[in-house]
Amino acid sequence: MTISSNHTNLRDIWYTMTGIPGLEYAHIWISIPICFMYIVSVLGNTFLLFLIFTERSLHEPMYLFLSMLALADIFLSTVTTPKMLAIFWFQGGGISFGCCVSQMFFLHFIFVAESAILLAMAFDRYVAICHPLRYTTILTPSVIGKMGIASVIRSFFICFPLVFLVYRLAYCGRNIIHHSYCEHMGIARLACDSIKINIYYGVIVALFSICLDVVFIIVSYALILCTVFGIPSQDARLKTLGTCGSHVCVILLFYTPAFFSFFAHRFGGHHIPLHVHILLANLYVVVPPTNPIVYGVKTKKVQEKFVHVFSVSNKFC
Repeated sequence: MTISSNHTNLRDIWYTMTGIPGLEYAHIWISIPICFMYIVSVLGNTFLLFLIFTERSLHEPMYLFLSMLALADIFLSTVTTPKMLAIFWFQGGGISFGCCVSQMFFLHFIFVAESAILLAMAFDRYVAICHPLRYTTILTPSVIGKMGIASVIRSFFICFPLVFLVYRLAYCGRNIIHHSYCEHMGIARLACDSIKINIYYGVIVALFSICLDVVFIIVSYALILCTVFGIPSQDARLKTLGTCGSHVCVILLFYTPAFFSFFAHRFGGHHIPLHVHILLANLYVVVPPTNPIVYGVKTKKVQEKFVHVFSVSNKFC
């Protein structure tokens, strides 16, 4: 691209994403598990949504929150993975500034919304175990709907400023993104201006949205454990803890790659190679979308409905 002035018109900017720098020779092999997880995620989450909305016995708070998580994960994987595979398979890394910013917004928007949904699921487990007699009166369909809407609105107001923060910057020709998708700091670092505001806002968002969600989830589970260990029967304690096992697995699968990537990016410096940074970043958009499937497989009621649906379909075949 020929630059005729110091600052480039945003409409004329085209970026080239390189995928995973230093591992270009392995792009095809890396794409295989990513493609597999994407297909499993989309098909598995779609089937889970179908199961929850068609089976009246699954119209309970826990499964309604699970359906929100499944829907968010379909969007999360679809926002990033198809373009990622295009880079790995066809070297199709070209993307306009507008499309790159759109991908950035939806990526962060869905991630923050999903974190709020996981917090809502933790609250669901807290009410179910600590206040079982008030469970159905506290978590009514109306309240669940409002919690879902609140998570979307909160995420929008947190992430929408990122669009203005990247549009306010002046860009002067650097157009190579050493990544598999567009994210906030990846775009900001290509600017000629100071990006201190972008850095500060990124840290504030991480601390006061994602980290705050994690703190509230930990508090919820601390209260749950206090209640569980107060149950006299060991069998009852294990059974109660078993209802939380699926949610804990989902939380770990969601936050671990994200925080690992965040801290490696902020504090890893030159000690961690660039291709490791990018691989970790890819994990945090590829692994979480399998969460609802993990939750479904570990939940007895979903298992039973899954077997029932397939047994009925086999009779017709």
